[in-house]
Amino acid sequence: MPRRAKIKKRIPTADPVYNSVEVAKFINCLMTRGKKTTAERIFYGALKKAEAKLDKSGLEIFQKAMENVTPMIEVKPRRVGGATYQVPVEVTKERGNALALRWLIRFARARNGKSMIDQLSSEILDAYNNTGSSVKKREDTHKMADANRAFAHYRY
Repeated sequence: MPRRAKIKKRIPTADPVYNSVEVAKFINCLMTRGKKTTAERIFYGALKKAEAKLDKSGLEIFQKAMENVTPMIEVKPRRVGGATYQVPVEVTKERGNALALRWLIRFARARNGKSMIDQLSSEILDAYNNTGSSVKKREDTHKMADANRAFAHYRY
C-alpha cells in the first residue's frame, strides 16, 4: 500500500446483456480458472430460470437479492490493552456489495443441486424472498454486531 499516492479503483467493464457493472463483478467472482464464458453461461442461465419463476426482469431480481444480502454493520477485531474486542463498525457500500456477492456465490456452491445454474438460481430466489443461507449469514453478522454493542466506543 503506497504511503502518498491514492490507489485508483479499477472498475470492470459493464456486462454485455444487462449493461451493469455489478453484474460484471458478480460474474468475475463466479469465474474459476479464468473461464469467463462458463461463468457468464451459469449466471445468465440462473437469471433466466429466476425470471421464469417470478415473471420479473432478471436484473431486478438480482439487484433485490443483493440488497437483501448486503450487511449494514459488521464486527472487526481491535487490540486494546492486551485484549481483543469484537468492535461493531458500519460497512461501506462497496464492502457490503463485495460481501453480498461473495456470500451468494459461496452458499450457492454449498447447495445440493443438479447443476450450478440450478444452485445459483435457487440461492438468488431465496435471497430475493429474504430466506436462505446468505440472508441468514447477514442476520448472524448483524446479531454479532448487536451483541458487541458495548465495545462500540473502541472504534476509530
